[in-house]
Amino acid sequence: MRSSAKLSGVSFRPKKPRPSPNQGRLDLDGERPVKPARVPTPEEARDSLLAYAFRALGARALTAAELKAKLERRSDDEALVSEVLERVQELGYQDDAQVAQAEGARRGIGGFRVRQTLKRRGVTAPLIDETMLARNPDDEQASATELLSRRWPSLSRKRDPRSSAYGFLARRGFPGSVIWNAIREVSAEQIDDEDAAEPEFIDDDE
Repeated sequence: MRSSAKLSGVSFRPKKPRPSPNQGRLDLDGERPVKPARVPTPEEARDSLLAYAFRALGARALTAAELKAKLERRSDDEALVSEVLERVQELGYQDDAQVAQAEGARRGIGGFRVRQTLKRRGVTAPLIDETMLARNPDDEQASATELLSRRWPSLSRKRDPRSSAYGFLARRGFPGSVIWNAIREVSAEQIDDEDAAEPEFIDDDE
């Protein structure tokens, strides 16, 4: 008896299943290949990188070196990176001179700290020198004295208040001459305040 069934002289064969649209065209690993992404046009790449530059500058003022580093992480096209950087500079969105001026005008920060920060952020040496020359020495002395005056109540309780005060201001980038002037002025004011608060005793025998 044959395996294929016959009825009235007609033989029936099972139909082969139709291939699913999702079947076929598998890669060597047996997985369906992913359709390659469309390569953006040069105009689209430029517009995308320019939009990213605007977002980065909107979040924080950046030096040219900082912005260039960010752009290079988004694109390996050096010509495109240079084009976008020049464009935002032409539009006035990026200016190292403005960044340096803002850093130099910060209160509570000494000249050493300003110079170190600008150098770390990639500002050129001539612009750093120009920024430092624009700082007023009297303002720096007043800033250090004011800062130390606010911190002196806690520093005065240290084992060596003057040494602690020196370290506090040095970490903020003030030079030694400015620091010692501030210490002398603030500590003298503290002594005067203590003398003024000392009660006057009257001898009852007089």
